[in-house]
Amino acid sequence: MVETGLASWYGPRFHGKLTASGEVYSQENFTAAHRTLPWGSRVRVTNLANGKSVEVRINDRGPFGKGRIIDVSRAAARALGIVGSGITTVRVEWLSDSEKSTELISQDK
Repeated sequence: MVETGLASWYGPRFHGKLTASGEVYSQENFTAAHRTLPWGSRVRVTNLANGKSVEVRINDRGPFGKGRIIDVSRAAARALGIVGSGITTVRVEWLSDSEKSTELISQDK
């Protein structure tokens, strides 16, 4: 799966609160919110304006801003160079789906 669209970030207001997955949100972890990918999925997010990329783990639902495809943590936003602008066009590439990987391992035993 590859998507191109707008990314934004979220931080202090949500720090320490529960994500949709039940995990406590830390703005310093490399995590993100996506509307449909399973919890634990890993994706590479690339800022198309500057070429910087980061790998994040999906642990929340969103984004809820119109036209956005992913919300990244403050740490990920810092790595992507978007803390100041708040939003940028990105490419999101699916790397792995940990839930499916876990199911396959369980079935093999």
